[in-house]
Amino acid sequence: MKRLTVFAASLLLLALPAFSQKKEAERVANAGRVITEILNVPDNIPQDLIDKAECVIVLPGVLKFALGFGGSYGRGAMTCRGGKTFKGPWGAPSMIALEGGSFGLQLGGQATDFVLLVMNPRGAEGILSSKVKLGADAAAAAGPKGRNAAASTDVTMKAEILTYSRARGLFAGVSLEGSTLRPDKDANKKLYGKEIDAKDIVLNGRAAVPASAKQLIGTLNRKSPRNKSQ
Repeated sequence: MKRLTVFAASLLLLALPAFSQKKEAERVANAGRVITEILNVPDNIPQDLIDKAECVIVLPGVLKFALGFGGSYGRGAMTCRGGKTFKGPWGAPSMIALEGGSFGLQLGGQATDFVLLVMNPRGAEGILSSKVKLGADAAAAAGPKGRNAAASTDVTMKAEILTYSRARGLFAGVSLEGSTLRPDKDANKKLYGKEIDAKDIVLNGRAAVPASAKQLIGTLNRKSPRNKSQ
């Protein structure tokens, strides 16, 4: 009996890494489905903004919760254009965590997809290095939408991060000020099977694009193959 117990425990320990990797891979695959669906709706993110973005963060199914205190908690993926100057094709993603809250009466919970455009290298390096608070450490604004949206407003031009949401089929710009973004080190370890720094994955090209990220990366490379930022 003791031997059977030890054997079963050993099998469980061997299975855990594979299960964890599969879970993170599903999260990345879901991010790919979300960005594909959003970029296929008529009034989506303006093309000139996508073309000027250095990185894109997709956070599928972020849970908002509250009973007198609002909060959010979500996990997703961040991909950037390759190379030191962000001029290359979109590359392997780093896992990213969104956390934060805002006071106010909110009842119930609702899952929401978020898409964030990182508009300059400073914003990208900040997020990949440590925890960043939107609105404090990085200027953030609700992104404009629609093909004819005026994307050159002062708010848009000054923002390091533009934020969008999709819930119940409705897509719109949304403010995430007060929330924090940080690299999800544990999730990266599970996805890539080894400890690897977020900056090494995204900026230094030290990880291959996993199979689960093919749709995410492929969609962005088709939608915006060249960086048109100044």
